[in-house]
Amino acid sequence: MVRRSELKVFFPWERRKGVFGILGRARVRLVVGAIALVALIVWIRAREEKAAAVRATRATMDGVYRSVTAYRADNAGQCPKELAELVTKGYAREVPVDAWGRPLRLTCPGRRDAQSFEISSDGPDGIPGGLDRVE
Repeated sequence: MVRRSELKVFFPWERRKGVFGILGRARVRLVVGAIALVALIVWIRAREEKAAAVRATRATMDGVYRSVTAYRADNAGQCPKELAELVTKGYAREVPVDAWGRPLRLTCPGRRDAQSFEISSDGPDGIPGGLDRVE
């Protein structure tokens, strides 16, 4: 004789409680939402810190550009051999560095224009000519 399993009807308060049941489903959603919000805030902050560092580096490069232009005007169009020469000749107060603490690069003559010069930074990763360089 084959016995049929008995069908049972469970009321919501009679069900087995798992991890979600112990904490309550509403609380779990609240915790997951809070974790997602914190992750979003951390991501936005990191992105904005990088953007602020790039802006600061570009501002430093603008000052160096003016210093090199003044140096070239006083020295018959000759570029300084290195940026430290700007300090020794009085065109800058200190050797310019980017927002990540690395020295800026001076390329004279420039790659695009042989009569000009270029100032660049290696960017956050510090790799010369890397994809995140600042020009």
